[in-house]
Amino acid sequence: MSVFELTPELAAELAGMDTPTVCNALELVAPKRRGYGYTSDPLVCLRPGLPPMVGLARTATIRSCHPSDLASAEARALSDAYYAYIDGGPKPSVIVMSDIDRQRGYGSFWGEVNSAIHSGLGALGLVTDGGIRDLPDIAEGFQMLADRVIPSHAFVHVVDFGRPVTVAGMRVVDGDLIHADQHGAVVIPHEVAGELRAAADQVIRRERVIIDAARQPGFDIHKLREAQGQAAEIH
Repeated sequence: MSVFELTPELAAELAGMDTPTVCNALELVAPKRRGYGYTSDPLVCLRPGLPPMVGLARTATIRSCHPSDLASAEARALSDAYYAYIDGGPKPSVIVMSDIDRQRGYGSFWGEVNSAIHSGLGALGLVTDGGIRDLPDIAEGFQMLADRVIPSHAFVHVVDFGRPVTVAGMRVVDGDLIHADQHGAVVIPHEVAGELRAAADQVIRRERVIIDAARQPGFDIHKLREAQGQAAEIH
């Protein structure tokens, strides 16, 4: 089995598209993925003005409602192993973190300190169904898509890492290729990543025919049907 490589060239190509455009392109090159593989629950985007982030997933789960059941030494060892996992994986990465408490977002793992640590370890940002805080002090350029903004970290601790997680309706496996921006996130199958730019351009050309027609004086249902017919002929 070949190992997927996210080259700087491919990352830049994918980052040149917003996440809805990537989803549109996936409908052409991976039609079975039309109804899943993306965040379907709403998330708060900390920095909507940042460009899309494109990176390989590092996954983890957290809890915050109650202290860890581990002894202090074990808890420190788990925390150290988690950061070693983040550092040891492919870069750039996108952290995908699931809050597994029944009351999600009770405490925040993410703030000034962890954004600085993860940014330093090669992460572009994160997607989480947990909370975030310290908004003015987040590491420069670090993107956050989260379920909510909260003030406290409570008893937050890492429970596990490196296993499949589901965040905001999107199932993610360690090493998945993630594309995310202010709209949400999507998993790009490795085998079609190089096909997305061409597929997106095709979708854009089709849409442009209809949009241009709609902006002309006298646009009506007949001209809409004509434009739709012309768009369907574009390959």
